[in-house]
Amino acid sequence: MSSTVYTLLQFSADPWNARFEDLESRLAFTMCIEEDPNLIMRLTREKPWTQQHPDIMGPSNSYLYFGPNRAPGYLVYGNSPPQSMANARRQKRETSNSRYFIAQNGKEFKWKVAPQRLECVDSKGTTVALWETSQLEDPFHARLTIKHSALPIVTELVTTLTLNRIAMIMNW
Repeated sequence: MSSTVYTLLQFSADPWNARFEDLESRLAFTMCIEEDPNLIMRLTREKPWTQQHPDIMGPSNSYLYFGPNRAPGYLVYGNSPPQSMANARRQKRETSNSRYFIAQNGKEFKWKVAPQRLECVDSKGTTVALWETSQLEDPFHARLTIKHSALPIVTELVTTLTLNRIAMIMNW
């Protein structure tokens, strides 16, 4: 198994309008929104980055459909069935800051949520992704580090990361 890690830089603190680029400035993920009448957000895994990584699997797009006043709605990966946003960020204990999701491959993952750091771990407790805000002097807002083993679910990782960041801002 590869121990390779991939770094994506997030530009813009706004989770509804961020973009991720790799260290070679290849566009990796973009967000696009429209309101009709409620907010719809499309997250796109971009080809310039995807073509560099043959182990990437899964859908290249996810869609987040918000309710009135940006209330939690549902999300869709590619053309898969919709699931509630609440299901994509389940809380097992009321006092816990952790949020769980089940990837399309059937495996459960947990985001350990803190204001400036989100860490995603698999069912064995192994870190598969880490998002951290940058230093003030950095030209980007945050850094997302992804382990090679997480490439098959990278769209789901970025989608649930974005959803958890939105939930923090919206106080869901």
